[in-house]
Amino acid sequence: MTTQAPPAAERGFIDRAMSGIERVGNRLPHPVLLFLGLFVVVGAVSTALAAAGTTVRIPGEDKTVAVRGVFTGEGAVWLLENFIPNFTGFPSLGTVLLMMAAVGVAERTGLLETVVRASISRAPRALLPYLVAFVAAQAHLMSDVAILVIPPLAALVFKNAGRNPVAGLIGGFACVCAGYAAGFSIGVLDALYTGITHQAAQVLPQGADAPTHILINYFYTAAASVVLALIGGFLISRVLEPRLPQPGHSAEASADDATVTTEVTPLQRTAMRRAGLAVLAYVALVLTCWLIPGSPLRGEGGALVPSPVLNGIVPLLFVAFLLAGAVYGRTVKAVTRFEDIPRMMAEAITGMSAYIVLILVIAQVIGVFDWTDLGTLLAVKGAALLESVGLTGYLGLLAFVLLVCVLNLFITSGSALWSLVAPVFVPAFMLLGMEPAATQAAFRIGDSATQMITPLNPYVFLLLTVLRRYEPDAQLGSLLSRLSVFVVPFLVAWLAVLGIFYGFDLPLGPGASLRTP
Repeated sequence: MTTQAPPAAERGFIDRAMSGIERVGNRLPHPVLLFLGLFVVVGAVSTALAAAGTTVRIPGEDKTVAVRGVFTGEGAVWLLENFIPNFTGFPSLGTVLLMMAAVGVAERTGLLETVVRASISRAPRALLPYLVAFVAAQAHLMSDVAILVIPPLAALVFKNAGRNPVAGLIGGFACVCAGYAAGFSIGVLDALYTGITHQAAQVLPQGADAPTHILINYFYTAAASVVLALIGGFLISRVLEPRLPQPGHSAEASADDATVTTEVTPLQRTAMRRAGLAVLAYVALVLTCWLIPGSPLRGEGGALVPSPVLNGIVPLLFVAFLLAGAVYGRTVKAVTRFEDIPRMMAEAITGMSAYIVLILVIAQVIGVFDWTDLGTLLAVKGAALLESVGLTGYLGLLAFVLLVCVLNLFITSGSALWSLVAPVFVPAFMLLGMEPAATQAAFRIGDSATQMITPLNPYVFLLLTVLRRYEPDAQLGSLLSRLSVFVVPFLVAWLAVLGIFYGFDLPLGPGASLRTP
């Protein structure tokens, strides 16, 4: 049976809107060129303001600072002396590469995919949409691989359970995108975000003491993932699936289903169990060393928060992922000699080469923002503007979320977009009494909500290709109209969870409050 096309008026509106977004987005330059242009703009503006003698006073501080120009003798000397330190000292660079190396071992040995398959392969038919949504909301641990693995796997699981595979395919994709910044797990994305947040917070003097570790949003993202899973499961089961036509059974779809399996072999289950036990033993050892009285891993005065364990959580996570991947790989014979592990780590880091090049440029832009005090000027003026129009507190965060939702339609790289907005909005909200963790949490919402419906997301077209195996006549407009069902509910859910944390002044993560003391 072929797919019925949506009404002409609806199809025309969706196609025109999405085509407009695609045209505008396609005119944006490569992210590296975009940040090079921004560097030139920052240099020119800062030099002009320095020549005009512009100064800025930070609220609560007695001293007044003068804006310095990049395109001056002083600026040239600073840039020559700090070009390499800006790059090598960029906070997220080492963290991301370290996490990517360890997660890469877990991914290349097959551990992560096996965990996903084991999680959803035996789910009861009625609970299947909710379990798919929950697993998808944790999938950022697998980075972009999650978008390649989970949707087709969910389609096959739905088909085997006698449900519409298209609902599993589209629902799995929507939940991966919307929950990409959520979850109980910690991944490369968290390291990337917090590194940029840390650097942006340094624009203000008080940023030096602000919590910017990798877990600053952990409580919030964990809670949000549960809510997103419940809403995602409901939308898949009660909204999307009843409105889908039954797909035909093409030879291509059957052949592709044969290449995707939900089966977990006894050897894989044994390997997964051994990896889990190894990680549990490791966690028990770390907790024991952390909790014993007088431990050097405790903070000042014996405090657990903050403490060296939280400050050094990235190396601890690195060992956990590496241990799990190595044990699993050794059991299934994906790792047969020690050299296999460094090779897998190197392959994973090689895949980050484009990110490293981008960070080289981003680090210089953020560096000059900080050195010129242009970021301070924009933050002070921006905070004053938000305060003058009443956009403070939760309303200010809401306005920021909506701005990011729109920008995300055109700039689909989360790291690029956060690097653009963080140097202004992180210090601006700090001046309004918000910790950097709050601004980062708000950014996560906007970065997730509209990712699934922008034609500039290359994975949308990959999804369309897979969809056509079940519905040969499927078009981009019909796919986006189905995905749009998830956007507003997910956005409202994210905002509602943030509202609860804000209203009850709950910590967003260990030692990371929402408001400044």
